[in-house]
Amino acid sequence: MTPYQALDPFDWLGLLTLIHSAFAGMEGRIDPPSSLHRLTPDVIANQSREGEIWVIGAPPFACVFLTPQPDTLYVGKLAVHPTLQGQGHARRLLDLAAIRAKALGFAGLELQARVELLENHVVFKRLGFAQIAATCHPGFDKPTSLTFRKTL
Repeated sequence: MTPYQALDPFDWLGLLTLIHSAFAGMEGRIDPPSSLHRLTPDVIANQSREGEIWVIGAPPFACVFLTPQPDTLYVGKLAVHPTLQGQGHARRLLDLAAIRAKALGFAGLELQARVELLENHVVFKRLGFAQIAATCHPGFDKPTSLTFRKTL
């Protein structure tokens, strides 16, 4: 299936439900809790206006948020419904992110993953990302997130 851009009008609540399903496995595994809990349909709609949201399926079963940063295109909320994970949908969305980054004049992609989610680190490295930093959320004295970058 081909990814397409999610634009108004769109089922933002349905997209939020997909993201919650895809991220459910990290509940109780990461500290602090995910920013997912601050997402609302309005926040997602705003992301579609200030950045880009790409989805696969109708209704969507996979998505990615793309946000321009000074030097890179930031990849956020990469989500695939749990029953469809491992079938190449995340790779397809990251390939699309690379195409969008080049079209927007960026030389790379950047994303973050929580330190506890080792399986995600393995996948991102396999897809050509390299860890470039470790950061702490406010109030923490040890790294809580890792930053990965892929040069295009």
